[in-house]
Amino acid sequence: MNDRIIHVIGASGRSGRSLCRALHARGYRVVPIVRDPARLPPDDRYAADARVADVSGPAKVLVRALSDARHIVNTAHARHTGAILNAAPPHATLIGLGSTRKFTRWPDAHGTGVLAGEQALMTSRRPGIMLHPTMIYGATGEDNVQRLARLLKFLPIVPLPQGGTALVQPIHQDDVTAALIAAIDRATSGKLDAPGSMVIAGPQAMAYRDFVQGVAKAAGLGKRPILSLPAAALMAITPLAARLPGLPRIGRDEIRRLMEDKAFDITPMRTVLGVDPRPLKDGLTQLFARD
Repeated sequence: MNDRIIHVIGASGRSGRSLCRALHARGYRVVPIVRDPARLPPDDRYAADARVADVSGPAKVLVRALSDARHIVNTAHARHTGAILNAAPPHATLIGLGSTRKFTRWPDAHGTGVLAGEQALMTSRRPGIMLHPTMIYGATGEDNVQRLARLLKFLPIVPLPQGGTALVQPIHQDDVTAALIAAIDRATSGKLDAPGSMVIAGPQAMAYRDFVQGVAKAAGLGKRPILSLPAAALMAITPLAARLPGLPRIGRDEIRRLMEDKAFDITPMRTVLGVDPRPLKDGLTQLFARD
């Protein structure tokens, strides 16, 4: 069995594409598992090895796509972990992307799916790890920082629940990729011998209002005054604002999550994976210089 072959599920997504390119650059052979090969960039050399399978489709198709897998990385939604484990060869390790949404006080389908996927990995006793990133920014076409920047262009004053004092800890896509590669390196060197999970995040938590100001500055928009409003008032306003052309849609669930802290200890990320994430200022500079 060749430990330099990595099967990547969700290879056409933002995190999957970033990972595949980084693995290929490091000399790994990448086997992309995708629903639609046309979504893979044709100039990426690994695209020629693509296999078609839908993790929510017929099990036998996924079994066939993973039949020779030694190390599998799932960058699709973590809720598919159980199906992937059932389809994978018994000797294969699994590295997956979850989400810190699993910690939310307001459970939704996304968060409960992550919890179910993590539970499936833990009870499988299979060597592997699930990495739980906070808000990811910096990927081509991502819709977190860019959407906020588009919104700030329309807003001379930024209304936020509780004045935007809740904490966030965004992580750059390149640091997510680095964490995945570090986990893969551990798997290929035999250092993953049991299932586990780990949060991956930026270097420090900050108030959401400071995150907003950082995005505004990096996007060349200038500082924006913050207006503290009750969450109920914001939830009442957003359906009306959504009717204005050019404004991004903001859901009630998003407003609710702006009121809970998302701050995490990343000591394991640094000590076990050896990844020291970049400060937000550096990541935003990199992002807007590219755009």
